[in-house]
Amino acid sequence: MTAISKVFSALSVSVDGYITGRDPSAGRGLGDASMLFDWYFDGDTPSQVFDGFKLSEPSARVFDTAAARVGVSLVGRNTYDDSGWVNGGTPHPNAPLVLLSHRAVPETRDRQTLVTTGIEDAVAAARELAGDKDVALMGGGVVTAALAAGLVDELILHQIPVLLGAGRPFFQSLPEHVQLRLIDAVPAPGVTHLHYEVVR
Repeated sequence: MTAISKVFSALSVSVDGYITGRDPSAGRGLGDASMLFDWYFDGDTPSQVFDGFKLSEPSARVFDTAAARVGVSLVGRNTYDDSGWVNGGTPHPNAPLVLLSHRAVPETRDRQTLVTTGIEDAVAAARELAGDKDVALMGGGVVTAALAAGLVDELILHQIPVLLGAGRPFFQSLPEHVQLRLIDAVPAPGVTHLHYEVVR
């Protein structure tokens, strides 16, 4: 029997819970929060999955383990627009993208699939595309909707020691508590990697 793919999110986040800085937008990326991603490039261990990434040794282990799991990325509209994928491309070099959007898009590109009918359908489409790999969620709205629907298996927080004070929060309002169980905590230069299982 084939194991069903897991749904997880692995995002850089400030200590006060933001995944962007102020004024994220197309052309400005994630606003004034570039420090959330310094750990991708501040080491001497090349990523085995992402060309150009040179991380500390502990960060490379965590990052590559998560990246190797990804069979498809499921992203929300704000993340899609701000990251420039409207012009093509995907967040992962070896995985297609599923876009959940309730607004029209000019057109999706190769390796991109548009879903407009809600998080359950988006996750189902992503699982089908992922095959025997996992679904990676990107964007606070998508992660929150999937958590509210009981569809998330794991959360990986790459927590950066900064208080941004504003931006887009990782988690939006949830209808009830979501219990987490800590699987692993890996301290590394400039980041602490916190890996949680969602308790159901």
